[in-house]
Amino acid sequence: MPDTAPTHVREAATLPAAGWRTFVSDWSSDQRAFKGASWGKAMMWIFLLSDTFIFGCFLLSYMTVRMSTTEPWPNPSEVFALEIGGAHLPLILIAIMTFVLISSSGTMAMAVNYGYRRDRAKTAILMLVTAAFGATFVGMQAFEWSKLIHEGVRPWGNPWGAAQFGSSFFMITGFHGTHVTIGVIFLLIVARKVWRGDFDQGRPGFFTSRKGRYEVVEIMGLYWHFVDLVWVFIFALFYLW
Repeated sequence: MPDTAPTHVREAATLPAAGWRTFVSDWSSDQRAFKGASWGKAMMWIFLLSDTFIFGCFLLSYMTVRMSTTEPWPNPSEVFALEIGGAHLPLILIAIMTFVLISSSGTMAMAVNYGYRRDRAKTAILMLVTAAFGATFVGMQAFEWSKLIHEGVRPWGNPWGAAQFGSSFFMITGFHGTHVTIGVIFLLIVARKVWRGDFDQGRPGFFTSRKGRYEVVEIMGLYWHFVDLVWVFIFALFYLW
């Protein structure tokens, strides 16, 4: 029996079915994209997501403590200032640290790019430069810690006001500095494997991808960019607020 219903009625009837098929297609494509990711990259994303919650809790706790304390909060511009050549320079060390870490994100991105091109020498060199930037950052952070400890800052108090300042400072910057240190160690390990040609030869071992693939370099890039991004929030909320 022929369908005598008007055209607009038939089109309206097919809209829900078409919408459902579109939804299923979109969901399936996302599922296929996730299944296509390597276990290393998927686990790194899961780790970074969990680490985001930890850093988020630390920063939220810091903001809560700072807004609720009745004692005056130390002025970061004065606490983290340096005397250089008789000039009082507020936050100069923190500015240099931030510049170094952000620059390392650029060299890491270039290392990943050359890894895609299978340029072993440039990839290894750029990873070593990134590790040097990271080590420089950690060294400056160690100087910052020693300076504040010498001036009397402790996790349970400080000479400039609210006692929570010391605990917040050592907890947040220490946790982030630990991440940077671990990142530097793994950058050196992966750079050595790249330089030896482990990824080109498919040599078995830890952190070695399938032959001809530099995926571990990309995974290290994900971690390093995350560490840099977290520092941007720490810099804005702890040093500039």
